[in-house]
Amino acid sequence: MESCPVYTNVSKDGLNVNIMKDYMILTSPQRMAVAVLCTFLGLLSALENLAVLCLILSTHRLRRKPSYLFFSSLAAADLLASVVFACNFINFHVFHGVDSKAVFLLKIGSVTMTFTASVGSLMLTAIDRYLCLYHPPAYKTLLTHRRALVTLGIMWFLSALVSYLPFIGWTCCPSPCSELFPLIPSSYLLSWLLLVTSLFSAIFYTYGHVLWKAHQHVGHLSKCQNMQVLRMKRMRLDISLTKTLGIVLAVLLICWFPVLTLMVYSLATKLSDEVKKVFAFCCMLCLVNSMVNPIIYALRSQEIRSSALHRLTSWKKHPQGLGPERKETLRSSVTETEVDMKTMQRTDSRGQLNSGCL
Repeated sequence: MESCPVYTNVSKDGLNVNIMKDYMILTSPQRMAVAVLCTFLGLLSALENLAVLCLILSTHRLRRKPSYLFFSSLAAADLLASVVFACNFINFHVFHGVDSKAVFLLKIGSVTMTFTASVGSLMLTAIDRYLCLYHPPAYKTLLTHRRALVTLGIMWFLSALVSYLPFIGWTCCPSPCSELFPLIPSSYLLSWLLLVTSLFSAIFYTYGHVLWKAHQHVGHLSKCQNMQVLRMKRMRLDISLTKTLGIVLAVLLICWFPVLTLMVYSLATKLSDEVKKVFAFCCMLCLVNSMVNPIIYALRSQEIRSSALHRLTSWKKHPQGLGPERKETLRSSVTETEVDMKTMQRTDSRGQLNSGCL
């Protein structure tokens, strides 16, 4: 880790330009590669997450379900991360843009907040799956639409609070500076790593129980040949969504493990410029994670696929979305929701498994 720098060339905004230049270690071909990759991955990820977010929020049946509220939170975090990270990363490493100290800390805090909120959304989604499969009769009581919104609000607030601590005043000097991030103290980086590690541990611990319960559901489906078609469809939907979350977590681990490993390594020893270059390219794996998440939802979530096909069909027939057909579509969505609620109530009254938590 770097010692506290001596400010011999400080700008009027209080930012040491020479110290910032020490972190801009990419060569011209590497800067070109970063510009192309960040632009492509960031734009594609932003468009995908925007489509998923709009689709969930514009569909009454989806936005009323806590599971898809957590999905929309993850899509919103990935959307913001795609834009904020890509723009700031290109500005710093490609154009060598040097802002004032306050603006720089605000930017790096925004990047940290979006990725922290993304991991937090995954943790809430894993808890949602746990409650759905382990406590199905009480699921709708434990996790209502309002409670889901309050929980998401608290999670985003805490993510912002933790991420903007350097902007508030937790910066270098007298604390040692990080090897990877200008103006960020090693003590803050260590604290953030502990927080993220705790979130990952909670996610995988909770998700281990969810996968075990899903495995039991698969065995139950294979034994009950005379089960009603509707109930079988709902149980398969639970299992499919659980597998989707498993893929999301696997991708998350693959994309984040190199970055987190290098962050931990930077706390123990001084890094060479070559290692810093590797870290810069590994950071773009976070964009890959944000880009892959909505693809997984679109491919594996039957309800999202059905809603997307319904929207495309409606737009082709009625581009402006006017006329009695649109009213009928809205009326149909409400009717489907009422039928779902009545079906789940009948299932609960019989003491059977309630899988209508989606």
